[in-house]
Amino acid sequence: MTTGNGSPPRRPGSSPPAGRGARNGAVKKRKPRFWMRRFMLFAALLVFIAVGYGVYLFMDANKAIKEMSYGTSSEVGSIGSSPFGMLVMGVDTRGEGGLLNTDVLMAAAFNPKTKSAVVVSIPRDSRIEVKGYKTRKVNSYYSAFLRNAKSEGKGISQESAEHAAAKGMKEAIGRFLGIPIAYSANVNFQGFADVVDALGGVNVNVDMDMDYDDHAGQPGGTSIHLRKGEQKLGGEDALGFVRYRKSNDGKNMSSDFERNERQEQVVGAITDRMMSVPGLLRLGNVFGAVGGNVKTDMPASDIREMMRVYFGISKEDITFIPLTGEWRSPYVYLDEAVVAKASKALQSKLDE
Repeated sequence: MTTGNGSPPRRPGSSPPAGRGARNGAVKKRKPRFWMRRFMLFAALLVFIAVGYGVYLFMDANKAIKEMSYGTSSEVGSIGSSPFGMLVMGVDTRGEGGLLNTDVLMAAAFNPKTKSAVVVSIPRDSRIEVKGYKTRKVNSYYSAFLRNAKSEGKGISQESAEHAAAKGMKEAIGRFLGIPIAYSANVNFQGFADVVDALGGVNVNVDMDMDYDDHAGQPGGTSIHLRKGEQKLGGEDALGFVRYRKSNDGKNMSSDFERNERQEQVVGAITDRMMSVPGLLRLGNVFGAVGGNVKTDMPASDIREMMRVYFGISKEDITFIPLTGEWRSPYVYLDEAVVAKASKALQSKLDE
């Protein structure tokens, strides 16, 4: 008796014919090797792309670092092992309307052991005294230091005068808060907007309707039109959100303290966005935006080390402390207890 293909039927428990069984076995053995080759090829491709992107980012980062750093020596032992203080200033340099006021002013303490930071925001209208200068709002000291540097140093370049002004701000705020501030960073407003755009926007909660125009469409002009609620903002809108004071009709007034809260919200949103997958893929754009818009006295080697140590920090790792007080025109008189609390938090972070 034969089967349909002419071969005799198999008894139960018998082995299949050697030829066909061998072929089937060979096929089954080849499949795992085939898929393994495809997997290895795919993995190699991913590694190649990752390495290529890493080299691309490294080159972009180095270019940006060279553009923004004018520091020549380190003020701390090692960024990787030593806590340090830093002053971040947002300066209005846009068009003819730029008054060189530091409308955003933040003092920060970083600790590499815990990969965490404390950031204290100072209201722009705060009344602060600096020895040798007429008492004024804290946001106008930068321009005062700049004028003084130019008057004392005949023939001094604008760049050198700006470096002297940044040093003056660093020393003044350090004395005010009672902490050593090793470095300063000067960020112009356009750079802030460019970074947000480079990240593809940031998600924030707009706390009120905002409508304000001041020389809109002209160099240095301001145009803010936002509706209340959670939304994604591009660079110019995020900048307007941070700077907003009041609407043209005098309604929806915004205090220095509310602006500081918005600054903290946007800084946190930028930090989170940079650590997201879309943000990581846009880091090259971020480096391009930062390079020409940030100036710092932190030397290039310390910037690279800071990027390595604090890469991955999230807003949960940052403690924000806004200074508060009482508004009595034209100044904000800061609450001494709040200032003392902020100073202690900064020093504690440096001592951890």
